[in-house]
Amino acid sequence: MHGDIVSNVRENLHYLDVSMFNHILSGSIFMYTMKEVCQIVGWSYETLKYYCKEGLIPNVKRDKNNYRVFDENNIEWIKGLQCLKKCGMSLKDMRMYLDYCMQGPVSIPERVDMLNETKEDLERRLSEIQESLDYIEQKKELYRDMQEGKKPYVSYVYHVEN
Repeated sequence: MHGDIVSNVRENLHYLDVSMFNHILSGSIFMYTMKEVCQIVGWSYETLKYYCKEGLIPNVKRDKNNYRVFDENNIEWIKGLQCLKKCGMSLKDMRMYLDYCMQGPVSIPERVDMLNETKEDLERRLSEIQESLDYIEQKKELYRDMQEGKKPYVSYVYHVEN
């Protein structure tokens, strides 16, 4: 039976390196160093250290040498923080969101409210970006028309003497 499990793991998880494969076989949870986490999530070492010191990454463990080590849950949480940061959420709001998450299911309504506010802000920003893109396209079309002689040159800052 153990041989079947090993074969199945080898077939389905062929992308894993040997050390991770050995961790799986031994039943232990694979832990990542700060450097490995940085490579996985694309953060600098200093950024990860900062988020840890700010208390934004809960349940980080320490190895026998007192170095931080991270599990898959930590990595998924960090990926979530990256998304919230891209959404424009402040560190203060991320802390509040973390506090709500640490309360468990009872705080789901508050988390939904925070995410709804973030979504509304993103939609507003998206609308502003679309307006800017539309403006740029309009200007490019105008300049093409001017270059092709379809429209006369017009400028709000440069005056052509006739």
